[in-house]
Amino acid sequence: MARVLVVDDQRNMRTTLSLMLRDAGYDVEDAADGDVACDRVAAESCDLVLTDLRMGATDGMQVRENQEEVSPLTEVIVMTAFGTIESAVEAMRLGAHDYIQKPFSEQELLVKVQRALEKRRLAGEVTVLAAEFRERYRFENIIGRSAAIRDVLGRIVRIAPTDATVLITGESGTGKELVAKAIHANSKRADRPFVTVNCAAISETLLESELFGHVRGAFTGAVSARKGLFEEANGGTFFFDEISETPASFQAKLLRAIQEGEIRRLGDSRVLKVDARIIAATNLDLQEAIAEKRFRQDLYYRLNVARFILPPLRDRREDVSLLVDHFLEKCVRKVGRRAELGEGVLDYLVRYEFIGNVRELENMIEQGVALAENGVIRLEDVIPLDSVSKSHKARSKVMQDVIDEAETEAILEALRDVQGNRERAAELLGLSATTLWRKMKRLRIEHDRQA
Repeated sequence: MARVLVVDDQRNMRTTLSLMLRDAGYDVEDAADGDVACDRVAAESCDLVLTDLRMGATDGMQVRENQEEVSPLTEVIVMTAFGTIESAVEAMRLGAHDYIQKPFSEQELLVKVQRALEKRRLAGEVTVLAAEFRERYRFENIIGRSAAIRDVLGRIVRIAPTDATVLITGESGTGKELVAKAIHANSKRADRPFVTVNCAAISETLLESELFGHVRGAFTGAVSARKGLFEEANGGTFFFDEISETPASFQAKLLRAIQEGEIRRLGDSRVLKVDARIIAATNLDLQEAIAEKRFRQDLYYRLNVARFILPPLRDRREDVSLLVDHFLEKCVRKVGRRAELGEGVLDYLVRYEFIGNVRELENMIEQGVALAENGVIRLEDVIPLDSVSKSHKARSKVMQDVIDEAETEAILEALRDVQGNRERAAELLGLSATTLWRKMKRLRIEHDRQA
């Protein structure tokens, strides 16, 4: 039974409308003024608010604004007397479903109420479908309501059931591996292995052995035969992260493996058939890499069958608040302590540029929860610590200089902590090995400065 709240400061009108709606089969409550109505909407769920436009201190327009904030799925119909039609139209422009002019007939009212409740029912179904959609397709970690994210989710649903090779591009931290996992989870290979290799984290000399395997005696140290990652992924999905970092000598062998579904272990003359779907990701411009002869054009065409371009977080700022809620809940559950955003924190995060994208936002929330006092995350708790410690120098430097100096100090400190091991330093910094290498190159951090 649909629930309707009748709001009017005239008792006779409230009584008449309540009886009329109850006779039509609705569950009806009433409120004598706008303040009471706002409290009712906040405390109890209702499907429709039928409110007079002109009342005392809190009028129908304010009731509608309150409804939009606390119960956005509730529909509103405003009742207006002759001479206030313009205000009723303005209420509709701001989100009210409809208006009705006094005096009105019972039939006219019931038709408008029925239409409003039908809209409410459909909106509720869409919300339920959205939740079922996320659960069904396992998209719980892909958060967002922006058009760009909706497009990504729609493409996953369409492409996942096929065996098409997928290329995912986007800046670091945009969620390329999450998309790859969602594609696998919604494919016919979902119950088979999902094997990941970070091409930048494996040296060129080991890459071929890791992927294709080797036989005993294939090279010094190969004391026994070993199955490669390609064979581990047989029947499932193979995800190449940082595909652009593969050396040119290896790319030709990789092309054959993808094109023919065949591999050959190091030191072996036998050809092995492998059935694995290929998903590759990169944060570089492969067209530029092709022009610089660092990436094979034929391999690019083989990979670029179904393309996903993930937008940076700064291009979908409407998703920031949802991501903040998600990461805050996740961190609070992990550390077992209450935390909430203090004044101005969300506004700061929405405006922030997020060079590290979603990964950087998650790190900032984790930092905020760790530093929160009395369960409140302050603005200074989420600002990157390097930026805080060097804020007194920022007046005489451009922002990029401050960022470069902070990054240089952080990288050198991490390298010192791990005796110059770049891969371990990257883990400490929360970066991929490739990203760390690029930063060191850009900042001119030489090897002899690592000690």
